[in-house]
Amino acid sequence: DAMNTVLATDAESWKNYVAARQQAPESIALLPAGTPAMASAVAGSPQRLGGVLPIVPLHSQGRGFALHPQLGTVQSLFQQQRLAVVANVGPLLLPTSKAQYLLPRHPRPPQLFSHNDQQNAWQAFQPEGAQVGWGGRMGDLLAANNGVSALTAISTAGNAVWLSGNAVRQYQMGTTGPVRLGSDATGRLFGSLEVAAALQRVVSGTRSGHAMEADLAAVARRSIDVEQRLRGTLKAAIDAPFGTAPASGSYNQATDPRLMYGNPLTGQAAANNLAQQLQMVARMVDAGPGLGMRRQVFFVNLGGFDTHDQQNRNHADLMARLDHGLAYFDATLGALGLRQQVTTFTASDFGRSFTSNGDGTDHGWGGHHVVMGGAVHGGDVYGRFPVLGSRNAANNGFDSSPDQLSNGVLLPAISVDQYGATLARWFGMTRGVLGDVFPHLNQFNASAHDLGFMGG
Repeated sequence: DAMNTVLATDAESWKNYVAARQQAPESIALLPAGTPAMASAVAGSPQRLGGVLPIVPLHSQGRGFALHPQLGTVQSLFQQQRLAVVANVGPLLLPTSKAQYLLPRHPRPPQLFSHNDQQNAWQAFQPEGAQVGWGGRMGDLLAANNGVSALTAISTAGNAVWLSGNAVRQYQMGTTGPVRLGSDATGRLFGSLEVAAALQRVVSGTRSGHAMEADLAAVARRSIDVEQRLRGTLKAAIDAPFGTAPASGSYNQATDPRLMYGNPLTGQAAANNLAQQLQMVARMVDAGPGLGMRRQVFFVNLGGFDTHDQQNRNHADLMARLDHGLAYFDATLGALGLRQQVTTFTASDFGRSFTSNGDGTDHGWGGHHVVMGGAVHGGDVYGRFPVLGSRNAANNGFDSSPDQLSNGVLLPAISVDQYGATLARWFGMTRGVLGDVFPHLNQFNASAHDLGFMGG
């Protein structure tokens, strides 16, 4: 819910925000900056959270801004100019005004407001069924510079079309490391090197010319080879600065204090799977030079943002997880001296409605995103922040805003193509190939292909 993640706090915006979100039976409007938290209030409620956290961008756009109360680290990184906000991003086929959107024949992304389709639109510019994503396509163009091409695109969150290229295949890992096929950490199976070697010969060999058998054997060989190469290069999770060695017993991510966040609903420390995923990414980034890796893309995931109900509880918990995950990753990269080499950015299938449905929000389109890293021109809001209008009760529209559709849904002003192309330029892609990776980029003015939030 971008509307409760990055907020406009100028008087007119705040008035319209409160009017849209302070609805029965449970207001989802956050409280003004400076409002003290009320410990006796219901867990997750705006009263329990306290006021929003102000940020002061380098260019104010004549407005005030703030963040969700659980984003304290994000606020600090923003003010340190190591994190930027990119406003109102979403899939677009070409620049689209509100008047154009209302024309039946004006091109628009297919299957708007559908989770699966818009996840694919963000990752691959096509609805569900897409097979090649823009992270994988960048990998196609840059994998030749990597010592282990199989490690160009890595997911710690299962299959992600964003990582699939025409040639590059994504490598999927667990949060604790690569999956071993057959043998243990010493290369043995049932205590025997010979048995392990025999199993590997079976699963990586073929007995016929069947295409599926050959492909399965190739996947197995790739898995075995990569795991064996990582076995000797990847540092342990308990090594500094990745984790905390236990006082006794074996290491467990779920009880590592560095990977635990403060749950705002219970007041207790709890395991943060996002931080666990980012620990694995940090270990892989650290291992990269030893493997000859120069350009890699990684995918992590934090789910649960479909906040149709119980938004106050669910969104507060998600913001706490996000804030802690980014804090962990930034601190770990800083200890490794790698902040300048790694850029972290958010994406989502869509934003949410401006209006409340009683205790939650419904499907939207555009949303605000954050980009973090040493190469980021941080401390600013990029893109014109949308006008937040007042609701017309007669048609449920927001006629006073050029940026809001029915239910106050944001009409994106920045396309995913522009957002991705800005990251791709920093990543090392030349202007000449951007159009091959971002299919709608050339529909936008060339001066807006690079949004300016990345440095060298």
